Amino acid sequence: MSDFILPDIGEGIVECELVKWLVSEGDLIEEDQPVAEVMTDKALVEIPAPYKGRVTRLYWKEGDIAKVHAPLFELVDESGENDAPESETKQPEPAQSPAPAAEPGSRPTTSPDQQSIPASPAVRRLVRENGLALADIEGSGKDGRVLKEDVLEHLEQPVPESNPRRPEARSRNQQTRIEPIKGMQAVMAKRMVASASTIPHFNFSEDIDVTELLSLRQQLKPEAEARGSRLTLMPFIMKAIALAVREYPILNSQINEDVTEIHYLPGCNVGMAVDSKIGLLVPNVKNVDQLTLLEIADEVTRLTEAAREGRVSPEDLKGGTITISNIGALGGTYASPIINAPEVAIVALGRTQKLPRFDASGQVVERAIMTISWAGDHRIIDGGTIARFNNLWKSYLESPQSMLLHMG
Repeated sequence: MSDFILPDIGEGIVECELVKWLVSEGDLIEEDQPVAEVMTDKALVEIPAPYKGRVTRLYWKEGDIAKVHAPLFELVDESGENDAPESETKQPEPAQSPAPAAEPGSRPTTSPDQQSIPASPAVRRLVRENGLALADIEGSGKDGRVLKEDVLEHLEQPVPESNPRRPEARSRNQQTRIEPIKGMQAVMAKRMVASASTIPHFNFSEDIDVTELLSLRQQLKPEAEARGSRLTLMPFIMKAIALAVREYPILNSQINEDVTEIHYLPGCNVGMAVDSKIGLLVPNVKNVDQLTLLEIADEVTRLTEAAREGRVSPEDLKGGTITISNIGALGGTYASPIINAPEVAIVALGRTQKLPRFDASGQVVERAIMTISWAGDHRIIDGGTIARFNNLWKSYLESPQSMLLHMG
């Protein structure tokens, strides 16, 4: 018999929310079988069993905040083949107040009917905090998925069997709702405050003519789709950044804590901000400088789909070197993005608009114009550097065939 100690499941993560138990006390489980789903500050993660055995105790209830390096569940190796070292067994610390064990053979939390209703961890938490039941809320998402908007709309509905003219009935829907800042919201808040207060930002905006890029994408799109790839503008934008970084590697660097060294990073790992169900996530495509456009496209699709469901792996969230924020997807034009520390640069992409421009002969023509906004760490990146970097990056996007001359 030994306690399973919740391991380090991500860089800097010290606690996580226990979203769902996938087993009950008394269950016989197999090695690597998922035991629980936990939501860290960065993603939803499944915790697997270390070996075959019987679960004899669950230390936490669904919705509890479990601590890293504290017991998560108790597992008995009935075969006697996987006796855990004595150092692996650890009793809960008093300050961590683990939840009392449920009766053997029973789940300590939400009913199976509740769990079968599709909803994100953040939505489930909102439902619990307001004393509601998922089964009472009509989901407007795919397959009946309950969205945050559905919960808020449900809260605004009149209280059943009450007179709406009575003061107490009206006040039921006028109370201030208090929701704790947790999970990704809490992480983003801390990071943005730290970034804005410690990093002097230098902002630089520009218009980029992407008419030729859109035309090239349209030509290549059928071939990409034939092999199952979704070719958007993002792979071209990422590849152009990686090529420009070769000439200006300081955009792909980091500064040490006491600001005495610049670390030039070997690979260009381009992050992309994704508006997910659990908050802002920034997964990154590793080694963009070494990938083909189709390989980048496949990674962008994989990471975007995973992020929107809140299931990005910790590995996909680590190691970013430069970030793209695509505000144009939501209709924005210009922005002043905040650097995703410890990176030193970020670019916000505005929406593409059809605008009049003068051609070489002085005639007014229609062109596709994308507005972009850079932010650089002014401690090591001056205005001239970011302007020259941007001019090179812009030249690749405005004349995309020129990238062929520089691809390795």
